[in-house]
Amino acid sequence: MDFSGPLTIYDTTLRDGAQGEGVHFSLSDKLRLAERLANYGVHYVEGGWPGSNDKDREFFPEAKKLRWGSCKLAAFGSTRRANTEAATDSQVRLLLEAETPVVTIFGKSWLLHVEKVLRTTPEENLRMIADTVSFLKKEGREVIYDAEHFFDGHADDGDYAFRTLQAAAEAGADYLVLCDTNGGRLPTQIAEAVRGVRQRFSESKIGIHTHNDCGLGVANAVAAVQEGALQVQGTMNGYGERTGNCNLTTLLPILELKLGRKVLPEGNLRQLSELSSFVDQLANLHHDSRAPFVGRTAFAHKGGMHVNAVNKLAASFEHIPPALVGNSQRILVGELSGGANVMMKARELGIALDEKSATTRGILSKIKKLEKEGYEFEA
Repeated sequence: MDFSGPLTIYDTTLRDGAQGEGVHFSLSDKLRLAERLANYGVHYVEGGWPGSNDKDREFFPEAKKLRWGSCKLAAFGSTRRANTEAATDSQVRLLLEAETPVVTIFGKSWLLHVEKVLRTTPEENLRMIADTVSFLKKEGREVIYDAEHFFDGHADDGDYAFRTLQAAAEAGADYLVLCDTNGGRLPTQIAEAVRGVRQRFSESKIGIHTHNDCGLGVANAVAAVQEGALQVQGTMNGYGERTGNCNLTTLLPILELKLGRKVLPEGNLRQLSELSSFVDQLANLHHDSRAPFVGRTAFAHKGGMHVNAVNKLAASFEHIPPALVGNSQRILVGELSGGANVMMKARELGIALDEKSATTRGILSKIKKLEKEGYEFEA
């Protein structure tokens, strides 16, 4: 397989993102966001879990009316229940009734979950995976297999974790997506495991699904991509269970601007900040002003020496031009400011000042005096 083959972006904001505390989407919200994501250029949009609630079941018939372009809609669900058949399992049938081109199913990779949560045997779990994938493939679906808790399972019993992947691969899964479901793994551990999977499953496309419990959701996804993962699953603004999923608004510019991996249509990265704000507005959440790339403060400068340098050369304190992600530079004025801050802020207002002039020094002196008294001027 081509190590640098096409990298696909799988957005699960509408399902995994909606599992985050405080995140709520109405049916109308889901439809608006699905179409916006498709138009933005992600390759897959996961619409929901039709077996979990009425809203998600109602979503899929309505979603057929949207303009999807080259984006594929996915329905999400689990493998069949133990000791049944996929063809008769009610939740598997609901996945088919969603009539999506793609079905994503998750199965257990960690023996702890197989024995303590599912309360079934390791062999039956393998049959559940193989039977469900095989059935969905025979029904003409593209099948993405999410190996839940793969990295924990790999650390606990690597042989069994690999056997679960083998069951899915031999049944015809189009992607084997390795999930750091608890978000506890480090980039070095992710890289080592992905490397091992690629060696064993050289004919399979490998994906990555990370969570942010250690603040490493994006870093772990990047580590997997650098080891040859060809799909990244994540959410806009990092929404998701507990501390969230891999944040696509951080990952996308890293892929394109730092790793040179083009995953979006030409020019669409410049719409990223607007998209990030749109998603927060739709979810009725405050925008994270300190978010990398898209936050209001991502390219804000306050210290006098920094601003003096930025005035001469923006790249001296900005790792990318803000416009590449649809953001903009901001100059703050406060007690840590120098003359360049006042001059550049005045320039924004259409006022010409020299940073060394008496007027500039007077303004700066007044600001510092007032801030000492408790006022704030971070305009």
